[in-house]
Amino acid sequence: MKEATRQAFGKALAEAAARDSRIIALDADLAPATKTDETKKAVPAQFLQAGIAEANMVGIAAGLAVSGLKPFASSFAMFLAGRAYEQVRNSIAYPGLDVKLCATHAGITVGEDGGSHQCVEDIGLMRMLPGMMVLQPADSVEAAAMVRYLAGVPGPAYLRLSRAAVESVFDDGYEFVPGELRQVRPGRSIAFVASGVMVRECVDAAQRLESAGIDAAVYNLSTIKPLNKARLDEIVNAYDLVYVAEEHLKAGGIWSAVMETVDAPQKVKSIAIEDRFGQSGSVAALMEEYGLSAAALESRVLEDQRASLAMGIEQIAMAGIRRA
Repeated sequence: MKEATRQAFGKALAEAAARDSRIIALDADLAPATKTDETKKAVPAQFLQAGIAEANMVGIAAGLAVSGLKPFASSFAMFLAGRAYEQVRNSIAYPGLDVKLCATHAGITVGEDGGSHQCVEDIGLMRMLPGMMVLQPADSVEAAAMVRYLAGVPGPAYLRLSRAAVESVFDDGYEFVPGELRQVRPGRSIAFVASGVMVRECVDAAQRLESAGIDAAVYNLSTIKPLNKARLDEIVNAYDLVYVAEEHLKAGGIWSAVMETVDAPQKVKSIAIEDRFGQSGSVAALMEEYGLSAAALESRVLEDQRASLAMGIEQIAMAGIRRA
């Protein structure tokens, strides 16, 4: 099945709201795109349209949480993480309120809308906030499971969702376990630790690398904060190299978080967007341009392997010269 995580989010939120009258879906005039209109159709009394005013929407969500309700506030990542950052910080994260921030259209897979709408810095902004859980599903199955999980736990959280459809990674029986870092493809030589749309790209890249004799594992890092340090150290210790793959800026993103956490950061490499904004283009063209497609990942790993081999040969030659 190929579906965008925002679509699964919309359906799952409507189902959760129908079961729990305390759940309120808020939107900033983007309900057909964020898919919160599913809640409006199912339980209209539990849907609130805040208009083109994300900062105000976040303030309303904070008030609803103080009143004992369970607000899920949604907009595009650029507006929810960017435009409303002060309100998210001071009105939700600082008091630790039970508000779920559901950001759709994150990353360059927004496509033709261009760099102004392609938020590639939101993970960094959100993970810096004390007490803020940050989640990103690999596919629609995990997105729905995350909504069910968030509906049942208190506290602030940021759910990062995509516009583009993604091939399923998990079966319908999947249960989300925070911090799990589930292996989605076995391997012995190197590993990809990926999040969001990059999980599928890494699975495809690992299949391509088989012909070069490289056995690559893939792990799904869907809980970006808090990170599971013990599990990450276990993965890093098990492989020669670990690539952290993300549809986000390298600075402040998932690679940065992993490097801050693991005991052997020298074994961890980054596959991310390098100090650039997004631009308009098709999803396929942008993923290739920014080095995030399966083909680009394959090329990157092979290039690193060749560089490592060349360095090893040079070191052997230098050792021979010194002995002579």
